[in-house]
Amino acid sequence: MLPDTLFMGQQLLFIASCPSTNSEAQQLLIKNEATEGCTVITHEQTQGRGQRGNSWEAAPGQNITLSVILSPAFVAVRQQFYLNMAVSLAVLDLLREHGLQQAQVKWPNDLFFEDKKLGGILIENTINSQTLQHSIVGIGLNVNQASFASPTATSMANVCGHAFNLEKVTMRLLELLEKRYLQLRSGHSARLKYEYLQGLYRYQEVHPFKVGNQLVQGRIQGVGEDGRLAVEIERELRYFAFKEIAHVV
Repeated sequence: MLPDTLFMGQQLLFIASCPSTNSEAQQLLIKNEATEGCTVITHEQTQGRGQRGNSWEAAPGQNITLSVILSPAFVAVRQQFYLNMAVSLAVLDLLREHGLQQAQVKWPNDLFFEDKKLGGILIENTINSQTLQHSIVGIGLNVNQASFASPTATSMANVCGHAFNLEKVTMRLLELLEKRYLQLRSGHSARLKYEYLQGLYRYQEVHPFKVGNQLVQGRIQGVGEDGRLAVEIERELRYFAFKEIAHVV
């Protein structure tokens, strides 16, 4: 099965088991064997990576674990977070199509449903002067897994009460990813940012955050095009990079 797309997933490589789909995609780039939209899918990722160096727990054959190779030369390095926004919205589109209307993005790129993690995104960029040369977009999404070691993880099946056709859900994700990517390429970055903020976990709500070793109360006010999170703390608007602040869930 191939997705109904122009290029996303039209070059499809399935590997039964591998350490990391992002690493496999990187090797394809090094060998110059990948066209834009090339997708690497596996049923078992043994050394999956997440943000902040975390590992990714996924039961074999029950979830989406894939990486897509893109060539977003139209994205300036200083605006690279727009790619994260487009990818995040594509996954939100998928979740909402399948009944998870309350799904949200937890900055910088986790997918949440009612304070539990559904999935995550890891984008690794190669920079060419002032723009992005290549991006490897890794997406992990819990689809049919029923139990998790972490009490803060869940799946589409757990939320909806039934299993999904994993192949169909994967192909649909690639279709939605292409749609959002083309939206970004067409220059609709303002619209993407607006929709991203509307789907942002705890946006404009007062919640606890950890800054260094300090626990503070803050209100998310936005996200910069460089990806920094704008948080109002004690009436002061401060900007934080990925590892400088963390949600307390």
